[in-house]
Amino acid sequence: MTEPKILISEEDIRRKVDELAAQISADYEGKGEVTLIAVLKGAFIFLADLSRRLTIPRDVEFMALSSYGKAGATSGAVRVVMDLRDSIEGKHVLVVEDIVDTGKTLQYLLDLLQTREPASLKTCALVRKKDRHEVDVKIDYLGFDIPNVWVVGYGLDYAEHHRTLPYIGVVEPRESRG
Repeated sequence: MTEPKILISEEDIRRKVDELAAQISADYEGKGEVTLIAVLKGAFIFLADLSRRLTIPRDVEFMALSSYGKAGATSGAVRVVMDLRDSIEGKHVLVVEDIVDTGKTLQYLLDLLQTREPASLKTCALVRKKDRHEVDVKIDYLGFDIPNVWVVGYGLDYAEHHRTLPYIGVVEPRESRG
């Protein structure tokens, strides 16, 4: 696989994470602790940077969902691979996602978490492929809208490659090559 072409620079990501953290901190000021739920594996870098920049009390939880296979093709079905360790009942919850593509995975997660009776439930996504949306899912805090391309870096991967790049880049998946 060739080196990814930069779509969003490291500096642009840093600036946007600072903006999101300031907005989230202002919105939750005085509301007590916020539980940040990162969707693994992709959101771990975004969550780490975002949580360090927040000025409000926060707790971090992780979930792992699967809708993509190793080859990078979506199966269509979403399943919980790893659930939360603690209850979110009565807590302010912010779901932190790396990417919203069709919206199906995020909507599945929000529906699941809503049954657990949080005090509030909001979403934060680093990137969104708006043209790919099949489900109208609300994103309360959004980093970037991107075109319908395969992106890697800053937590995002292609078949577990390029996840730790400090920028978001575009790759051409093997199966799309002629």
